[in-house]
Amino acid sequence: MDNLVSTEWLAGQLGTPDLVVLDASMHLPDSGRDARAEFGQQHIPGARFLDLDSFVDSTSPVPKALPSAEQFAVRMGALGVPPGSRVVLYDDSMIRSSARGWFVCELYGIAQVAILDGGLAKWLAEGRPTESGMAEFPASDFPVPGTAREVRSKADMLANCAACDEQVVDARDAGRFAGAEGSGSDGHIPGACNLPFGRLFAEDGTWKDPEAIRAEFTAAGIALDSPVITSCNSGMTASVLLFGLARAGKGDAALYDGSWLEWGADPATPKQSGPAD
Repeated sequence: MDNLVSTEWLAGQLGTPDLVVLDASMHLPDSGRDARAEFGQQHIPGARFLDLDSFVDSTSPVPKALPSAEQFAVRMGALGVPPGSRVVLYDDSMIRSSARGWFVCELYGIAQVAILDGGLAKWLAEGRPTESGMAEFPASDFPVPGTAREVRSKADMLANCAACDEQVVDARDAGRFAGAEGSGSDGHIPGACNLPFGRLFAEDGTWKDPEAIRAEFTAAGIALDSPVITSCNSGMTASVLLFGLARAGKGDAALYDGSWLEWGADPATPKQSGPAD
């Protein structure tokens, strides 16, 4: 299974015993939207609600931290996801939240995990069927996994500010990256490049092709043959960049999970304002 699947492909695969479809929708607090309620109103047949908003490690000092391996296993078990399943995630979110779900699955070694290209919006636009309600599935015995991807801490990022061993690319919009007046941001991690996550999508909401994605990273100043860390405000849209990098053939990039919520809140961390160099 490719890591990006079409609505046509998914429609033909629904009901396959080893396929699990997860709704990974999550919305910004000021959006006025309720992902759980919207799932209950309509979702792709057989889908399960991941509840990405609660899929965090609340015991971590890192804001909105990735779930621990134990928490991941508990959630997968509660959703009835058998080990070895093919997992397809989708969303109906302006922040492309399925990418966060994809990275969590990648982090914990789900071998076959994909995002639905165009998400629920494309599914609905094509007149494909939906169902309502909150179906329950038998729990599975999901083992606690190891980790298969790299995550960076604030200490790692501070060390990188000095060593410059890894490139940093920030997924926030240009105003927040620059620390523009009224943006609510003081700028960015020194030396970071800026690639607003929306630039990875075509006008119809589907992902750009791999060559076009590579061109976006190159234009932002990122050398794809060198190490990369992605960042954003909370680790959410940084995951969009991680998926884009994977589509571009670079599957070894790391996530700074704390991102600006952690970095910007610490008066001891260095900040840089203005556009990218």
